[in-house]
Amino acid sequence: MSLRRRLDWSGRGADERGVDTKSGRTIVKIDRRYFRPTEVETLLGDASKANKKLGWKPQTSFETLVEEMVTEDLGLARRDALMAHEGFKTYQYRE
Repeated sequence: MSLRRRLDWSGRGADERGVDTKSGRTIVKIDRRYFRPTEVETLLGDASKANKKLGWKPQTSFETLVEEMVTEDLGLARRDALMAHEGFKTYQYRE
């Protein structure tokens, strides 16, 4: 018995659906309830539950995390500057 299905895809973006070609039943569709805003006012994490239930503790300090993020952003900026200098299109990040 084959578990493979053929899906007919229709729609675009959030309205895209995958419909089983044999049964006509929708197998894949997007549920907008699970969308998250692209700009979130506050992102706040609390690892105390992971520590309490799993014994997990972060291995990277906040300072080290920030240093890694800045280093990565600077690397991307250098790459984009080189690409632009050589005439290639680059993304215009707005974060």
